[in-house]
Amino acid sequence: MEEAFAGMSLGDFLRSRRERLTPEEVGLVSYGRRRTPGLRREEVAQLAYIGTSWYTSLEQGRNVNPSEEVLNHIAEALRLNEGERRHLHLLARAGEPERTRAEDRRVDAGLERMIQAFDPNPAFVLGRCWDLLIWNRAAEILFRLPSFSGAGRPDLNWMRMFLSDWNPRLRSDDWEDRVGDMIARFRADYAHFPNDPGFENLIDEFMRSSPAFREKWPLHDVQSATDHLKRGFDPLLGEMEFEHMTLRLPTHPDLKIMTYMASPATAGRLRELVDVGLGRQSESQRV
Repeated sequence: MEEAFAGMSLGDFLRSRRERLTPEEVGLVSYGRRRTPGLRREEVAQLAYIGTSWYTSLEQGRNVNPSEEVLNHIAEALRLNEGERRHLHLLARAGEPERTRAEDRRVDAGLERMIQAFDPNPAFVLGRCWDLLIWNRAAEILFRLPSFSGAGRPDLNWMRMFLSDWNPRLRSDDWEDRVGDMIARFRADYAHFPNDPGFENLIDEFMRSSPAFREKWPLHDVQSATDHLKRGFDPLLGEMEFEHMTLRLPTHPDLKIMTYMASPATAGRLRELVDVGLGRQSESQRV
């Protein structure tokens, strides 16, 4: 479990962002021999307009309570992108004496009907720790999921499935980049719930079971989920094209609705397979 707690450290995140920069990249003159890569602490402090000892205390995890303005200055100094900036603010607040609220895994009938109505566009719902809670027939076909029986299975976790060989066709040529992106998004979600035992147990599991996770997690990369176009090839579906969107419900902030809006050609092929599957289901119910 030690690795999981280390992963949430504000100091570790600051250090990882500092070490990826060079003085030349931030407009400073390099001087002296550098024993470690990246910027020195005093250089970050200079760029952020704060004292070196104060910044050092922040990196070392001492209780210095940085203001929002100071954090923004540090974000500018470290050239953080918008996702990393949000992550920095979340980590800075992680030490505040506030208990992580219990996860809300409620899936009401209306949400379930909505997910099923997305067919032939694949759609599913993830809980806080990326457990699969609901999915539709198109998602079963595309992602090789078991038939949805009205309740998610505890072993069906989106990150666990992605790190495993559950669907070999997903291990395409760009799998290394994709798994890095997935882990960066997982870390971004983890920062919202720094004391959640579900996250901590999963990180401990993945550190032990997945070489890719062991390699990527200590890099402290973070990435926000964005809408984007996905293309691929499947022996059953042929060429595929989807617009991937992540939706959140204000009434259920723990839940993420993952939708894959298919192009007309892809949707047509999926519709045929969805209809075949529903027909077989109806036959079995009549027997």
